[in-house]
Amino acid sequence: MRNAGVAIASFFVTWTAIGTAAGLAQQGEPDSAAIAPRVDSVFSEYDRTNSPGCALGVIRDGELIYARGYGMANLDLGVAITRASVFRIGSTSKQFTAASVVLAAQNGEMSLDDDIREYLPEVPEYGRTITIRDLLHHTSGIRDYLGLMRLTGLRGDDWFTDDEVVGMVARQRATNFEPGSEYLYSNSGYFFISQIIKRATGMTLREYAQQHIFRPLGMTHTHFHDDHNEIVLNRASGYAPAAGGGFRISMTTLDMVGDGGVFTTVEDLLLWDRNFYEPRVGGEEFLRTMLQRGVLTGGETLDYALGLRHASYRGLPAVRHSGAFVGFRAEIIRFPEQRFSVICLCNLATASPSRLAERVADVYLADLLEPVEEREEAGGRRRESEAAEALEYSVDELVAFAGTYHSEELDSDYRISLEEGELMVQRGRGEPISLRPTGADEFRVEGARVKFERDDRGRPASFVLDAGRVRGIRFVRVDGE
Repeated sequence: MRNAGVAIASFFVTWTAIGTAAGLAQQGEPDSAAIAPRVDSVFSEYDRTNSPGCALGVIRDGELIYARGYGMANLDLGVAITRASVFRIGSTSKQFTAASVVLAAQNGEMSLDDDIREYLPEVPEYGRTITIRDLLHHTSGIRDYLGLMRLTGLRGDDWFTDDEVVGMVARQRATNFEPGSEYLYSNSGYFFISQIIKRATGMTLREYAQQHIFRPLGMTHTHFHDDHNEIVLNRASGYAPAAGGGFRISMTTLDMVGDGGVFTTVEDLLLWDRNFYEPRVGGEEFLRTMLQRGVLTGGETLDYALGLRHASYRGLPAVRHSGAFVGFRAEIIRFPEQRFSVICLCNLATASPSRLAERVADVYLADLLEPVEEREEAGGRRRESEAAEALEYSVDELVAFAGTYHSEELDSDYRISLEEGELMVQRGRGEPISLRPTGADEFRVEGARVKFERDDRGRPASFVLDAGRVRGIRFVRVDGE
């Protein structure tokens, strides 16, 4: 799991060896004046003065060959999006977190194979060492902190601190799976890296990235945003659709960084993209490590490297990562063999920058791309399957599930009650939500699976909650006999 491998080395050599002479200029690409209207049409629904939108950057051979904004950065003030607008980029930030810890390892401040408990002793021993590399590859099994906080009943606009997140994750008695045996995306891993960097170097992740990445590359409008009250020049506000039409502001007061939190621009990301061909920061060793895929204990090689995902788009090798948080969406997709990248940063929660970036790539790389494969829609069959699993309960049967259940790991109570023939669960200060029967002693609540367990008298006495990136949370009935 710890060796870069022949495939990555080969990929790196191919990436860095291809120059302009083999680039797009010799492939009959139309001039920019002919291409621009086709690219602009991709963003036509956002290219308005009454809508949020996106900033686009198209890079070839280390230069921006097309960049512009579509829609508005701020609807209150009527400020348009430009190539210099500053966006939150969500999980696209993870590559900068990974880059920071790789540089720290190169500087001798830690090793990627260190046990995370050397820096985070409050994390329990789970029967197998969890390394920094496990965090980077999402193979640690550590439960996702955003999921954990939501499951306590916190609402989307509630505020909590770094220390509270560390305490919540450290309270977990188990991992989602044996560390190293599976891949499951977890924001906790990259948040933990921010804490490890702070404890190992004495610098916050923001300070470390500023000193070792952003300042050396000249990325003067990029930072890890660890203070939500900070004023940011040229910041785009985030938005989501409002009920009944229009938009509402969608921002956050959370100051966690590592799993996300980078604010940046198209112009600054050009400088980051250049570093993958002519590395001013880190050198070739840095690039090889950043591109190194994870390998599970069973031998399977992952697509996920270090904050970067190896992919193929219509037959061309690509390296990419998306991001999504509150009213922001982002995508950076790089085609290393063509020395071609597309950056798409959006400030609307319903935007799909991954698809938008692909459509832009379709325009520029049309002669190189394989035909689009038609995908079979499975939604109808899925709905039929769910309906078949549903089970009818009588009112008396449903009443038996009502009660108060407590999770020590979440330090939270779930209060289940029967209201108008339907089971409802109250979590924290949130609104009651429905428990929908799907099988014997099994329910679903907001996409999570709840499986009840009965005592020797046949009475529901506990349940186990599985919620995607958080598995196996146990609740025990505490409301007496």
